[in-house]
Amino acid sequence: MTASHLLVPVPIPDRVAALIGSCIPAHILQAEFDAECAAREVRRFRGPRLGMEDQADREQALSELARANKVLAAHHPQLPVRPDSSW
Repeated sequence: MTASHLLVPVPIPDRVAALIGSCIPAHILQAEFDAECAAREVRRFRGPRLGMEDQADREQALSELARANKVLAAHHPQLPVRPDSSW
């Protein structure tokens, strides 16, 4: 049994983060960044009454998120894919 809800995030020193980042291919780092930005954009456009432009922007963000997730999934094919229930 794990107590993941009890874990406290610990800040990583910049030098350690740079060392970790240097071990990860650049296109994977870019995909992680793109996925995070796209997920933030998708969350911005929530609600039952979106205008036409907002719907188009949400669809664009969803497509960018899917593209980034596809790159990340190809890098780690053994990881299970679970949809986020908060969307």
